[in-house]
Amino acid sequence: MAEQLAPGIYLLELGVPAPLGANAFLVEDGGLTLVDVGLPFTGRRLRREIVATGHTLSEIDRVLVTHYDLDHVGGLPQLHPFLDAPVYIGEVDLRLLSGSWDPPVLHHKGLFHRGARRVFRLPESMDLRPVHDGDRIGGFTAYHTPGHNPGHVVYVHDTLEAALLGDLVWEEGGELTTPEWYDSYDMAEMRSSVRRFADSAPAFELACMAHGQPLTSDGAAALDTLAARLQPA
Repeated sequence: MAEQLAPGIYLLELGVPAPLGANAFLVEDGGLTLVDVGLPFTGRRLRREIVATGHTLSEIDRVLVTHYDLDHVGGLPQLHPFLDAPVYIGEVDLRLLSGSWDPPVLHHKGLFHRGARRVFRLPESMDLRPVHDGDRIGGFTAYHTPGHNPGHVVYVHDTLEAALLGDLVWEEGGELTTPEWYDSYDMAEMRSSVRRFADSAPAFELACMAHGQPLTSDGAAALDTLAARLQPA
């Protein structure tokens, strides 16, 4: 069942256990924003979760995708017939998805993405829009945080004190950690992104990551603690 984490922010339960399943979130701020959409077979569950918050897909103003992985974009085709809203995704990941940029074939995740984009295709009529560092989208500011994916983006809500962190970090035992190497492009770049984002992001209480339990308070402090651990020797 959808869980209200803070006024206007819901965690949508998609029924797939970690680490395979990723969290999705719904944000009310005068408009309605869906952040990440789960795996290809969770689209129906996602629609029910949105209804449980008192909304319908037709009310959604925008979809923010933190990055191109199947557990974050997979539900889009099942939502598309009911969804009339633009979908925002980091510029490099959008080029990866469209085929205008090829990830390295000898890289484990790059090779997987080359195959995944052939098998899993988004509807051609979907309104996909690139996101760049510093873009303002609705009530959010975008931060380019590469490493897990080249086009990974974190979204911080300007007034709700919430950060939608995607796979920049995971939660384990109430603390933040970085994703594993086998699920990422460049661990050194990801650690750099964590440190840079911790230094530049405004203060936020609610940390909404894709894997693990969201932190409902002291989110920025938890990120600072991780960034300190990741400082180069």
